[in-house]
Amino acid sequence: MSQQTTYTIDEIANIIGGKCSGSNSKGVIQRLVTDSRTLINAPQALFFAVKAQRDGHQFISHAYQNGIRNFVVSAVVDWQNYPGATYITVDDTLTALQELAAHHRRQFDLKVIGITGSNGKTIVKEWLYQLLNADFQIVRSPKSYNSQIGVPLSVWQIDQNDTLGIFEAGISAPKEMENLAKVIAPNIGILTNVREAHDEGFKSKAQKLAEKLKLFDDAALLIYSPDHLLNDVKPTNHKIFTWSFTQPADLQIDEVVSNDGFSSIKAKYQGKTVGTKVPFTDAAAIENVVICWATLLAMGYAVEDAAERLADLQRVGMRLQLVNGIEQCSIIDDSYSADISSLAIALDFLNQQNQHSKRTVILSDLQETGKKGHELYREIASLLQQKKIDRLIGIGSDITAHADLFKIEKHFFTDTDEFLAHVVQLNFTKETILVKGARKFGFERIVKRLAQKIHDTVLEINLNALQANLQYYKSKLGAQVKTMAMVKAFSYGSGTFEIANLLQHHKVDYLAVAYADEGVALRKAGITLPVMVMSPEPSAFDAMLRYQLEPEVYSVELLQQLLRFLPSDDKRFPIHLKLDTGMHRLGFEPHQITELCDLLSNEARLNVVTIFTHLVASDDPIHDAFTQSQATSYEQMYQQLVNTLGYQPVRHVLNTSGITRWSAYQLDMVRLGIGLYGFDSALPTNTLQTVATLKTTITQIKTIQAGQTVGYGRRGVLVNGGEIATVKIGYADGYSRAFGNGVGKMLTNGQLVSTVGSICMDMCMLNVTGLDVKVGDEVIVFGQNHNIADLAKEIDTIPYEILTNVSQRVKRVYYYE
Repeated sequence: MSQQTTYTIDEIANIIGGKCSGSNSKGVIQRLVTDSRTLINAPQALFFAVKAQRDGHQFISHAYQNGIRNFVVSAVVDWQNYPGATYITVDDTLTALQELAAHHRRQFDLKVIGITGSNGKTIVKEWLYQLLNADFQIVRSPKSYNSQIGVPLSVWQIDQNDTLGIFEAGISAPKEMENLAKVIAPNIGILTNVREAHDEGFKSKAQKLAEKLKLFDDAALLIYSPDHLLNDVKPTNHKIFTWSFTQPADLQIDEVVSNDGFSSIKAKYQGKTVGTKVPFTDAAAIENVVICWATLLAMGYAVEDAAERLADLQRVGMRLQLVNGIEQCSIIDDSYSADISSLAIALDFLNQQNQHSKRTVILSDLQETGKKGHELYREIASLLQQKKIDRLIGIGSDITAHADLFKIEKHFFTDTDEFLAHVVQLNFTKETILVKGARKFGFERIVKRLAQKIHDTVLEINLNALQANLQYYKSKLGAQVKTMAMVKAFSYGSGTFEIANLLQHHKVDYLAVAYADEGVALRKAGITLPVMVMSPEPSAFDAMLRYQLEPEVYSVELLQQLLRFLPSDDKRFPIHLKLDTGMHRLGFEPHQITELCDLLSNEARLNVVTIFTHLVASDDPIHDAFTQSQATSYEQMYQQLVNTLGYQPVRHVLNTSGITRWSAYQLDMVRLGIGLYGFDSALPTNTLQTVATLKTTITQIKTIQAGQTVGYGRRGVLVNGGEIATVKIGYADGYSRAFGNGVGKMLTNGQLVSTVGSICMDMCMLNVTGLDVKVGDEVIVFGQNHNIADLAKEIDTIPYEILTNVSQRVKRVYYYE
């Protein structure tokens, strides 16, 4: 095969059946791009304007500003605005991207493993990388790049040095797998399992299974469990290798015994008893281990060799973790992986953080990349320069040997111990630090040294889930409808600048806070989006003017105070008018509009940016008639104001629950609040993703005799005696006293357990009678399986209160995959 790794724009146009225009048709392309914000080597990148949740054509201008000059488009673009651009016009940009990747795949005769299933794809892929990298030069999907876009971007990485590819594929609707199968073209297929994920996209489980199996139509070998098949849906591959916990199979699991963090697994294989011991105990990890075990055996590895390799498996660090650090630093922990693809992803996340102007990267040697040292570190140096990194701290002999390639502030150490011995001299202060290293360097020690001490009770925020919820609502909006995101009350308890950074990165149009000091904090953290202050105080007018914050004006008195404050020569200070159409909380009522118009008439110092109202019960069908009356009242008042102003401010009336129920009232903008964090009473359960998980740990276990009491006031009683676990959360952390005496429940080891006795200030007690728990075990206060809505029902309140009550002493930890 030709093993072609670079293509000219002309060649690409021919491959994807497009028409090439522009002056650089002979330009060489090395990288494919679908996100205008994450660019590497822009002059040799090709931007595909894919129409997905958002139309990529809307971001051509942004890509051009970032240095991209080569594009694939399917819509009409005014190219006069983009001098020097070269573009290929096709019927469908996503199809073109997949066709190009499929062509590239056909140029290489390497072995390829394709993985699909409902769960475990990424873990299995990463573990197979650990198990096989001693024998192969492996190219694999970065992180969980398994979508219609992610798969072709992954396969495009193949070059002439690679001898094995491992790619995962995920689908959410029929016919999607056919496209991915052409791109991956696997020789070996792995079906992990078939469970409930993405059921909504298929008519039945049988249809979903049949669609997933299409990935393996041309594979020579398929590895799967008959436990996950249906009688009427069977694979057709020439060679199969099966595994099972419950029925006869090539690898039949007989016993799993877990103890002290390890599991011993025994199985029948070729008529003999075989075994392995692995450092995992949870059911999902054990299933993924068995899948990898079956794969090694199916590929011809000896029983003893496979067992030894499995015993050395390391837990996969799937997520970037953002925590507060010493000396007002922010630490991004990616300390368990080190390769070029994941480095680029981590640097993009680093660049989303605007709270500090200085950006530092602590990086170990990168090994097993298949690239020679000079070539590898030259590429890394270029990447750091493109991502505007201010300082590099390199750890390891390889990166140190290539120090001269890095043209930024730099320091080098032979190992982690030497770095830790000199950490004070490096003067870390008010900077964002990415810690990224190969596992053998033990960079978790660096993270522990640089991070603030974290209380055992933490609120984990899944930024991917928040991003997915944002995109869900954006997909429900009309083409020109803007989004205002509510980040008041510490972003509903989830953190301020961390959430605002993500929202700014994903192009929301406005932010809203409750008080001016929240807006000032955002500005100091580098947030440049327009910010509306919903409860402005006259004493804060000066700060709002200095920090370019925009007050909500809701009364004649407040407007008069603002006018008295503004200098006579001030021009078009932005304000937002709130109208009261039935909430009867804040806002101008209908009878006040005439007086308001008099105050605004010929007032050049003010610019009314938006006019809005708040719907009382947009989520409740019982009050739909009242919602409609509110909308009618709003339109009447709005029009009266427009007649006075002589221009049309942005209109917005919908909050989270109204976005999907009242699409006709989306108008010019919507306000998205609690829906970002996974709660919307107008939507079916599980439509949104869980963003926040509150965790604590067991600090002591006691045996209670019958008749003994627990806690203050002797209110806790176990009638027959039993065991209690004291956990590190109390009402000072935001866990209400109303949860006491069996009302509240938490999850430990997958079991829901009740509180015992009163909730104390810093701790509370749980009934763990009959459960296998120990000191240090994790306890979930709320999360995916026992969510905030469940807690709210337990004490007859609303999710807002549960989330915003989590106190500031509970550390927030942010994860991003």
